[in-house]
Amino acid sequence: MSHEIPADVWTKVEMFVATGAYASEADVLRDALSALERANADILAIREGYEDAQAGRYIALEEFDAEMRKEHRFLNEP
Repeated sequence: MSHEIPADVWTKVEMFVATGAYASEADVLRDALSALERANADILAIREGYEDAQAGRYIALEEFDAEMRKEHRFLNEP
């Protein structure tokens, strides 16, 4: 399977290999795609939280704090 990668992107990939940060170009691309997947998951979670807040599906910070302290048996003082 062959794909064309723009020269400026490939130069950066090769730079990471040349500096010893990665053993191969495939490792650079694999790590970059993993980072992109994590960032996308974070964006989706933030969007979901924002939509929940806009729809009124949230609790006050004080209530959340009290519930967490009770559930995890934290001290009563912050």
